[in-house]
Amino acid sequence: MPSSFFSLPKRLSAAPAAGRRRALALLLPLLIGGSLAQAQTELSGLDKIQASGVLKVAVYKDNAPFSDGPADAMTGLDIELATALARQMKLKLALLPFDAGERMNDDLRNMVWRGHYLGYGPADVMLHVPVDKYLINENRQALIFAPYMRQVQVLLRDTAVIPEAIRTPEDLKGVKLAAERGTGSAGALMGHQSGELVSQVSLYNTGVQAAQAVLDGKVAAAYVMRSQAENALAQTPSESRHWAMSELPLTGLPPNGWPLGMAIKSGASKDLGQALEKALQALRDSGELLAIFKHNGMTLTAP
Repeated sequence: MPSSFFSLPKRLSAAPAAGRRRALALLLPLLIGGSLAQAQTELSGLDKIQASGVLKVAVYKDNAPFSDGPADAMTGLDIELATALARQMKLKLALLPFDAGERMNDDLRNMVWRGHYLGYGPADVMLHVPVDKYLINENRQALIFAPYMRQVQVLLRDTAVIPEAIRTPEDLKGVKLAAERGTGSAGALMGHQSGELVSQVSLYNTGVQAAQAVLDGKVAAAYVMRSQAENALAQTPSESRHWAMSELPLTGLPPNGWPLGMAIKSGASKDLGQALEKALQALRDSGELLAIFKHNGMTLTAP
């Protein structure tokens, strides 16, 4: 150990031997404790997570079919994925459910790199993050990576009411429609041609509920995510089905949808991102990721 690592003040070195021994006895616990605290502070990223034995994963509340239900009993694809990732990394899972903010930037700030002003977060990793160049450029404090699926808008229609595939939005005139409140899909549908369809659209709290409205005969079609439509269909007896899905591009929405991945703090160690990517790839290779999608009634789409 270098001699400069531990040196007593001059007034202590000039004190009698007994006094120096007493001073040393009092000072050592402080120095040792300080060294331990510094070592713990220097742990970051994967090392810190492994030391705690817990992977903290941020998931959205009220986001069926991905993460929904009471905080202590949430279900959905993202919940199962988080559980599988933690297990692959030999860690316990701790979920951090949160309410969606006004913008994705708010969610990344609150749950990935800074923490919420109410005192919760950030998590080690956040799921259900669009892997989008614009979002990435706007949020340098977060590393967005590892896509695990692709979100695509579809029109779910009752073939007893609309037997032919819809080619343009004009083909929807005069029929009852459904969409999820507050989403880009709902905005694009109601905003088409300066609102020519707005009076036909009923809004539901979730896309699954909007899709279910088609299955219940309340509306003729719903413009929702494929994952939401598939989840609703999976809960319906196959022998009674008379529905179909097809893509319907609308102005203002990406025609090919967008990939969903995860995000960690940019300052986190590279080891954490690599460990998450390795765990996700292991789930793909083993077929477990496919099984998770099937269990939730969804198609595993290439990101």
